[in-house]
Amino acid sequence: MPGASGVNVEPSCKALCRTLVSQNGLQRETADISQSVLYTSLMGLLLVADNEKDQLTLGVGRVGLRNIGNTCFLNAVVQCLSHTRGLRDYCLLKSYKQEKFSKEDAKLMEAFSQVLSGLWDVNDGNTVNPRQFYSIFKEAVPYFSGYSQQDAQEFLRFLLDKLHTEINRRPYVRRTGKDPEQKISEEAAAMWKKHLERDDSRIVDLFSGQLRSSLHCSVCSHYSNTFDVFCDLSLPIPKKSSSGEVTLRQCLDLFSQEEKLDKENSPMCERCNRHTECTKRLSIQRFPQVIVIHLNRFTMSRWSISKSTTYVSFPLTNLDLGPYGPLDCGPVLYDLYAICNHAGTVNMGHYTACCSDESGWCFYNDSSVTAVSENQLQTNQAYVLFYQRSNSTTTTTVRK
Repeated sequence: MPGASGVNVEPSCKALCRTLVSQNGLQRETADISQSVLYTSLMGLLLVADNEKDQLTLGVGRVGLRNIGNTCFLNAVVQCLSHTRGLRDYCLLKSYKQEKFSKEDAKLMEAFSQVLSGLWDVNDGNTVNPRQFYSIFKEAVPYFSGYSQQDAQEFLRFLLDKLHTEINRRPYVRRTGKDPEQKISEEAAAMWKKHLERDDSRIVDLFSGQLRSSLHCSVCSHYSNTFDVFCDLSLPIPKKSSSGEVTLRQCLDLFSQEEKLDKENSPMCERCNRHTECTKRLSIQRFPQVIVIHLNRFTMSRWSISKSTTYVSFPLTNLDLGPYGPLDCGPVLYDLYAICNHAGTVNMGHYTACCSDESGWCFYNDSSVTAVSENQLQTNQAYVLFYQRSNSTTTTTVRK
């Protein structure tokens, strides 16, 4: 496989030894010293091979992607995902072939893995052509056919959803209702478990988190909670401050601030059994390993779409999302490893990516790849931010 030199031992070490014992008469109870040495040596070699099969030999990964007709949105997102190590290694090792239970053919995952293999080939240097991958993706999502401008965040959502569908470890399981007597943490855990009974894949392992929406009825003071799975957080950008810049924390504060809902826009109160005025607040109940933060620069009015060019500053390390989680959850820290940028206007735009590797940061502009310094990352073009969890005290998955 390009970009990887893992040793794939099939069947397993134990099964091979059992086969050799039965076929060649290597019985440990009656074997002489030479047979015992042979058996022990064989076991050692197979154990080494088993340990090596999950190791990868990678190139530096600084390889560009060819633009095959207004596909800068695809190239930028793929570069960011290529630097998501948990996904990259999973693809290069083709681990999905061993754990896949979905009835779907993994055509898109195969094509995506092939692109990543080219990007991380030990003999890197050539630009990778994503044509086959894009062709298969357009078959799955015809909305992206043609050569018109596309949105990188929309592409990311569709891509992760289609990859998940192909490698889902779970068959369909009908969901049951919630128990109204459960505590918030228990209800959230139960809802997450039900989600995993239906949707469970490497995509879920890495990117899926859980949002809590809390409603407080202004009539009877009843609190109710709903829990939704998310693969990215789409944050509003507040108006510029007096200094002319906005921080990522201000975007998060605006996202999670309490919102008043009138009767016409509120859901039905579980206790009043009617629509009432209430307040709504969003928080993160379960933190993903990789959190994708979308800065919502494009807003739609009645007649047009406009783009915000507000400069949003963001931390490169130790982004603490703990204040936006459950009470007393403590620090929840993330480090930035990739950025998808958008330059230009709504109708005349261009996507690029900045990604971190062991040697530092690189700027990916389709087939062009150049090194950049950390102080060049903060621009008013930042559109989608990719953060990796750096501490893992909070449970991120619930298994049966």
